[in-house]
Amino acid sequence: MTGTPSGNDDIAVVIANHDYGETLEEAVNSALSQDGGPPRVIVVDDGSTDPHTLEVVDRLEARGDAHLRIVRQANTGAAGARNAGMRLADTAYLLALDADDRLPADALTTMRAPLDADPALGFAYGRMRFFGTWEGEMVMPGYDPYALLYRHTIGMTALMRREVFAATGGFDPEFRGYEDWEHWLHALSAGWRGRRVDAVTLEYRRHGATVNTAARKAYRHWYRRLRRKHAAVYARRRELARESNLGAVGRLVHRVYWGPRPIPAAVEARLYALVFRPARRRRSDAAD
Repeated sequence: MTGTPSGNDDIAVVIANHDYGETLEEAVNSALSQDGGPPRVIVVDDGSTDPHTLEVVDRLEARGDAHLRIVRQANTGAAGARNAGMRLADTAYLLALDADDRLPADALTTMRAPLDADPALGFAYGRMRFFGTWEGEMVMPGYDPYALLYRHTIGMTALMRREVFAATGGFDPEFRGYEDWEHWLHALSAGWRGRRVDAVTLEYRRHGATVNTAARKAYRHWYRRLRRKHAAVYARRRELARESNLGAVGRLVHRVYWGPRPIPAAVEARLYALVFRPARRRRSDAAD
């Protein structure tokens, strides 16, 4: 992947794709259209079988764009596809983008600013804006290593240093739910911290049931596995509490509420759907 240097040439955006032909080009174009110039974009087609998706992948490959690389492999799952793309990248920074999501035009410049300013910082991320069947912004609290033990607050699409990927080995394919949470806990165990920037850095497409929907139904299973795999990090709870801005009450809430997540998945889904459903539908309901 060679071409005219750009301000984002030291970033690789890895897009894992499996039968997302309807949205893949939109995701790719959002990455290539970044302020400051295109990053390196690696699309890992993870064993797609849908004919339309295969046509789209062929069309992307036929572009001959020096900043775009297409990799085809047998299906391994999203985590395996992301890892394959990141292993191929030779850039200082890495970012995973799902094939049905988009990056705002200033996402990379916004996230790289704190990383360029602080060499000790491992990754940066921002707010999420929904589009599709939901609309609105998901504003998570700022990075807090103690909160991360009990609450999934970061998401997949964060700009990270290559050293973070090297330290964790990437996303664990054994986690078919909350693999991003597991990855950032793994980064914490390796000594890396993150920072949330106060800007939208991901446009998240919401369309019916998703992988995250299924993961939420099995939340306690994955939470137990997180705690088993990273028991050494959880054993440092008191040490990490000294870094936290939560206060005693906030830490208690995370331990007894966010960790066990007592609200049933179906109820939580309905509440989120009410909060984030499009405003035009809310206005229509009010008129009725």
